[in-house]
Amino acid sequence: MKNRSIVVVAVAALSLAVAGAPRARAALPPAMAKSKTIRFCSAINLPPMEFMSPQTKPEGVDIDLGDALAKSLGLKAVYINMPFAGLIPALLADHCDAIISQLFIKKSRLQVIDEIPYMVSHEAVLLKPGAPKVPDLEALSGKKVATVTGTTATVLLDKANVALKAAGKPPIDIVAFPENTQALQQLQFGQVAAYGVAYETARYYVHKVPGQFAMGGPPYFKIATGIGLRKNETALNQALTGALATLMKNGTYAAIFKKWDLGIDMIKPEGG
Repeated sequence: MKNRSIVVVAVAALSLAVAGAPRARAALPPAMAKSKTIRFCSAINLPPMEFMSPQTKPEGVDIDLGDALAKSLGLKAVYINMPFAGLIPALLADHCDAIISQLFIKKSRLQVIDEIPYMVSHEAVLLKPGAPKVPDLEALSGKKVATVTGTTATVLLDKANVALKAAGKPPIDIVAFPENTQALQQLQFGQVAAYGVAYETARYYVHKVPGQFAMGGPPYFKIATGIGLRKNETALNQALTGALATLMKNGTYAAIFKKWDLGIDMIKPEGG
């Protein structure tokens, strides 16, 4: 219920932004206006959201969106790659100006940073082909399951273990890795029975490597996702919110999600 409330608030906030999208660019922080760059912290190993191309250049949904936001503000986007668990600490330490890395909007995170909603994400369980489907996380009782440290999948698996303990059933053996690539390899090599990961990433690998991976079931756990900012960064918050509203009005936002075949994740303003 809490997650649904956050999604509703996110959509309402973005609807107001789109309706009142500024015609002129909002004022930028002085240092950013001078450098003509915006630094995004991102864990660039989670396709299709963000990953390195064969030419070792960042690409993906978040990268396309970050580039478009920067262009709208007359800036150049620079991406600082790091493990997912280090994103918020890096932002707070001023190693970057914002986070764009499929960062779910959670009450606990909003106590530390601000987030501008830009999409809705889901979770999924990735399996090897032929493995029994997973109707819920409790069905993974007694099995070894990979996940990435600091992700919502880890939190959900921990909650499932609480329920399993209460029911007197064997817990899920959660094996956390710092990055997606390592977790995925463990599943590929049969070292774990499943991988708890964002639906977008699971879907990417099912289609990218046919015959290697399979969905454990339909997507679940719908949650709003946002661009992370330090609190009290009023100018940057307003600038990015206005830029996002502009992208939604001129079709750029929809084109990015269509390119990556993730229309399911688009935030659709009320009446839109």
